Amino acid sequence: MSSRQSQKDAKRESFEKEALVHLDSLFRTALRMTKNEGDADDLVQETFLKAYRFWDKFEKGTNCRAWLFKIMTNIFINNYRAKAWTPQTIDLEDVDDDFLFGQLSALGPPEDPEKQFFNKVFDDDVKRAVEELPEDFRLVVVLSFLEGFSYQEIADIVDLNIGTVKSRLHRGRKLLQKSLWDYAVKNGFVKEAAK
Repeated sequence: MSSRQSQKDAKRESFEKEALVHLDSLFRTALRMTKNEGDADDLVQETFLKAYRFWDKFEKGTNCRAWLFKIMTNIFINNYRAKAWTPQTIDLEDVDDDFLFGQLSALGPPEDPEKQFFNKVFDDDVKRAVEELPEDFRLVVVLSFLEGFSYQEIADIVDLNIGTVKSRLHRGRKLLQKSLWDYAVKNGFVKEAAK
């Protein structure tokens, strides 16, 4: 076997071991980004093709998952987002910071009521609420609440400063609280009178 073939085999094996294990996580997020299974498949496939092409640039020992999410986010911004971008206006002033998640935190000891909420349920109403978030908010919400990335990792993935990430998470959280209120009442997470 030639040394070139050995290098190719080693690259493929390394890529499969470190990168392909994140396929499900990337697809979940791609689906939230594109809102379409076919486009999500294409986005993930394009992400892995690009990642494999530049696998020699990946620094071993660093966060491969964050690196893959950065590639996918860049592809999404450059390709998919450009096709369907429309400006959205949002009035968040009428939503209190503790509208829904504050009540959830009062029900029990967990430090992060959003994660508790999303870990317990992620049915159609919740999926729809996340998908209906404006794109800039949706991406940071998905990366934080569903994928568990830190503020710094999200900032690196979406190429924003930490202050902007925190602001978008805060505003995305307010929008989610507003849209999930009926869902939370219907499923007994909060009582109607608490509104």
